Amino acid sequence: MRVLKESRWSYILFSIVLATIFWLFVRQTEDPVRTGTIRNIPVSVDGEQMLEAQGLTVRSVSHDTVSLRVSAPLSQFERMQDNMTITLDVSRCSAPGEYQLSYRLNYPSNVVVSDVTVNERLPLEITVVVEQLASKSFTIEPRLEGSIAAGYQAGSWSISQETVLISGAADQVSQVDRVEAVLQGSDLTDRVSGDVPLTLLDKDGNELQDLDVTLSTDTVYITLPVVVVKTVPLRVSFTSGGGVDADDHDVYGHIIFPETITISGEKSDMEELTEIFVGNVNLAKVVGVSTFTFPIDLDPRLENVSGTTQATVTVTVSNLDTKSLSVTNIDIEPPAGRTAVAVTQECPVVLRGRREALDQVDASQIRIVADLTEITSTGQCTVPVRVYLNASKDVGVIGEYRIVVDIT
Repeated sequence: MRVLKESRWSYILFSIVLATIFWLFVRQTEDPVRTGTIRNIPVSVDGEQMLEAQGLTVRSVSHDTVSLRVSAPLSQFERMQDNMTITLDVSRCSAPGEYQLSYRLNYPSNVVVSDVTVNERLPLEITVVVEQLASKSFTIEPRLEGSIAAGYQAGSWSISQETVLISGAADQVSQVDRVEAVLQGSDLTDRVSGDVPLTLLDKDGNELQDLDVTLSTDTVYITLPVVVVKTVPLRVSFTSGGGVDADDHDVYGHIIFPETITISGEKSDMEELTEIFVGNVNLAKVVGVSTFTFPIDLDPRLENVSGTTQATVTVTVSNLDTKSLSVTNIDIEPPAGRTAVAVTQECPVVLRGRREALDQVDASQIRIVADLTEITSTGQCTVPVRVYLNASKDVGVIGEYRIVVDIT
């Protein structure tokens, strides 16, 4: 029994050795070990954010690819050919200077690392130059590369972000002189917009394509309205008064300056626009020759190309007579809880109209009313009044009047 036992363990051990030799033989025969060089393995830099947090940046990396001489089973070797990567960690670089750094090999997931022997690394280490981080802000300049159709004009640009911050090594950032956002289009007749990449230019206007810098944004959204340009007349309206009917253009006339302005806007907003209304003149306030100034207010969708913001209207009333009457019929509407008396006992009022109509009017037909309900002070003060005339519409009061009252 002892002999049988010893023989059995000998057979087991012999079987294991034989199986191992057979497995090695099969492996060498079916998947032989190959020794060779894997070239142009790309290097990626990791840890740059930690450098930026310390005000540093990577100025240069001596190698962007690495070669490895390895020994591995043929199947493993082939898997490594196109799928290897290299990671270079720069997070431990704590000050400006030159660093010799080792790097990490990243094997494909289907490679058994224990089967691979790295015989040589070319290079063994990678040199990294770290510099102080430089930053500069630039105004983004939108530009159209193309053309506007005849009869149209480019409007004012709209841009989602007016500036961009460029960061990197000082000698890289210093090369940038301008930043443009270029919109493409030709024979444009309508608004055009979109996300546009930023273009970096040097002082000579040449595009910088290979700078190692970081931009706070790579694109901006810009809009360029394409508008119609049109010259339109200004218009003023008139309210009858002072003996002048607004429809009676034989007795008054006006000059408006400027007569027209040039505006621009989108086609749909400009189609129905034939004139611009600037204001109204009450003819009762025109005495002889009077001048009025009005602001030129446009719809926000339109642009004032001329740049003129005010219109001056000169109104002249002629072919009518005037008559002055001394009015004593003065009424006062005093503030609540107080009394008021008129210090002014007579107020000359000027009427205007045709002579035959003026001759029919006397002072008894005129009443002056001083409304003091909004006055908060006491004592004597000068206040404006309203003048009421009970006569035909061919006669009217001209001018503005004030009287002195005493409030207690």
